[in-house]
Amino acid sequence: MFSRDRQQLRKAWASAWEKATQGQPLQPLEQQMVAVIKNHPEYHHQLTQLEADFTPESGQSNPYLHMGLHLALQEQLSTSRPPGILACYQQLCEQTGSAHDAEHEMIECLAEALWQAQSNQAPPDENAYLQCLQQRAGIKKT
Repeated sequence: MFSRDRQQLRKAWASAWEKATQGQPLQPLEQQMVAVIKNHPEYHHQLTQLEADFTPESGQSNPYLHMGLHLALQEQLSTSRPPGILACYQQLCEQTGSAHDAEHEMIECLAEALWQAQSNQAPPDENAYLQCLQQRAGIKKT
């Protein structure tokens, strides 16, 4: 699953979904993936488009990137990393009325942090990321 090979990553998503729809047993990571897929019915038909390019210029969001960001965020929440992320999540859950919608708010900050890191060829700036999350959640920095 944790490969830099786009094709392999996409196959992992498609395989997890196929196994779930056929009632086959799933590994823990596959269970997480399927939970994310279930929350995005708009992407179900795209899970077979392993070769497709989803570019902003084409007006399409990349379903694999989006769902991968959900997984990354869920991992951060499960490990409370960066410190303070859970308070932001809880506040956003209250504000949006939905854990899924709260994740979408947070994914905006995560995507920005990753884009900045890639642009700067540096590790993600955890402080800037947390600041973005706090701003979205309306939490004043202490």
